[in-house]
Parts: sequence; structure tokens; C-alpha cells
Amino acid sequence: MSILALHSRPWTVFDPKNKDHRKQYNTFMKRKTWGKCPYRFIVIDEHGVLTTDIQRNMIEYYLSKEFKNTV
Repeated sequence: MSILALHSRPWTVFDPKNKDHRKQYNTFMKRKTWGKCPYRFIVIDEHGVLTTDIQRNMIEYYLSKEFKNTV
């Protein structure tokens, strides 16, 4: 195993329900870098671009919260 692998940030599935994940994404949007993020995010149903997939997940999360009793 490479020494770089020991000190790298852990891979984490982005979960919009996780407040810290949302906070890290907000920080990314402000700074335009993942440099201070303690995770390396992945998205399970990925379509290509990480930030676009995270945005899609965030939209679904907030829409489901706002319109939880509608079809």
C-alpha cells in the first residue's frame, strides 16, 4: 500500500440527509475547491459530474422535505 493512501481523505457516499455533508458542499460552493473537505465524495447513482450529481441529490432532498405529503 502506498504511503499516500494512508494519509488521503476517506471515500464517502454523499448523503444529503447528513448535515455535515451538506455543510461541506456549501463550503465547496463558496470556495470552489474541495481542498478543506475531510471526505472524498462519491455518488451511487452517478451520471458523470460529481457536483451535478450532488446538486441533483440536494434538490431531491429539499423537495421531498417541502412536499412530503404530495404525489
